[in-house]
Amino acid sequence: MKKIVIIGGGAAGLLCAAKSALKGNDVTVIEKMPRPARKLMITGKGRCNVTNATFELNELIDNVPTNPRFLYSAFSSFMPYDTMALFEELGVPLKIERGNRVFPVSDKAVDIVDALVGYCKNSGAKIITGTAKAFEMNDNAITSVILEDNSRVQCDAVAICTGGKSYPMTGSTGDGYILARSVGHTVTPIKPSLVPLVCPNNFISKLQGLSLKNISVKLFEDNKEIYKDFGEMIFTHFGLSGPVILSASSHIRNMGKRKYRIFIDLKPALDEITLDKRILRDFSELSNKNFINSLSKLLPKKLIPVIVLLSGIEPSAKVNQISREQRLELVRLIKNFQVDISDFRSVEEAIVTSGGVSVSEIDPKTMRSKLVDNLYFAGEVIDVDAYTGGFNLQIAFSTANLCAENM
Repeated sequence: MKKIVIIGGGAAGLLCAAKSALKGNDVTVIEKMPRPARKLMITGKGRCNVTNATFELNELIDNVPTNPRFLYSAFSSFMPYDTMALFEELGVPLKIERGNRVFPVSDKAVDIVDALVGYCKNSGAKIITGTAKAFEMNDNAITSVILEDNSRVQCDAVAICTGGKSYPMTGSTGDGYILARSVGHTVTPIKPSLVPLVCPNNFISKLQGLSLKNISVKLFEDNKEIYKDFGEMIFTHFGLSGPVILSASSHIRNMGKRKYRIFIDLKPALDEITLDKRILRDFSELSNKNFINSLSKLLPKKLIPVIVLLSGIEPSAKVNQISREQRLELVRLIKNFQVDISDFRSVEEAIVTSGGVSVSEIDPKTMRSKLVDNLYFAGEVIDVDAYTGGFNLQIAFSTANLCAENM
């Protein structure tokens, strides 16, 4: 029987602990928070987007922009259908929504958390509250984990499953990076991913709180389109947020060095010709109205003054006096509403952390450290991250499963 210590009681840590214990090992989870899996409680707006029902390996890999090839073995060992089967077996019925996002039928993240914690405890693993601060080593192997109170937990193998630096109030404060560095591992630069974006445009404050559905966005780096998406977004006091914006943020790799802009198509269902006909029809019905009072059927109320300002057309101009050129410029503006990007919000506001323990120092077939004989890694602490939609939790589960198989 091996003594295994798992540092971190989040999604990766709990699954790794349960599966390790089911193999007959003596497993201890060290979790710094009074209750495990706090970050899981707030994922998916409290509903927990537990995985993505993408069942083709290559398609799964395509949703990982950072070091995707590293995950071939992990994904192959534990696919989304394995995750779904596990939670169904644990008594949590699941449902598939738009974009193949998988949620508990109850829409309650606590059901996923309770199932994982129960799975861990029922498998025989112990969960203790404490913060791992250092390792004791002998012959290039870890012999015990030292806690903040200077107590020690002896071990034959250790897995670091501490998560990243996002949502620090849930316990993700970057402890795993410190532990990894202490035994010689490289940690690549940490930055936010799946994070809201800061925008310098002076109209942003006027749009605060405006939520848009069924819009499409294109992200440009300098003058090259690098990403496009369709869905929902929201304007905030600092810039942009919402699902399509969070996904777009994970494609921004050179913030501060390149110019980034997002173009929002406010009417993606209409091409420019059809939209022009629609505006003409509205104008003909409201021919004596002022321009600023003519767009209420077309655009959300909060957006109208901004569109009017950016169009260059006088707000008080009668719609029957607006020229064809002005109208076509209005069409282009509605189809290509430009917002400039100046920065990410802080890593503490990110859904996931980009960067982490270098994948070149981890064996992708086992998740074992190439530097320390009995050290393993799973989850967000590794330098891999994916798009929004359940893919990041799947990375946590897949790497944890592979970790448990090889510890």
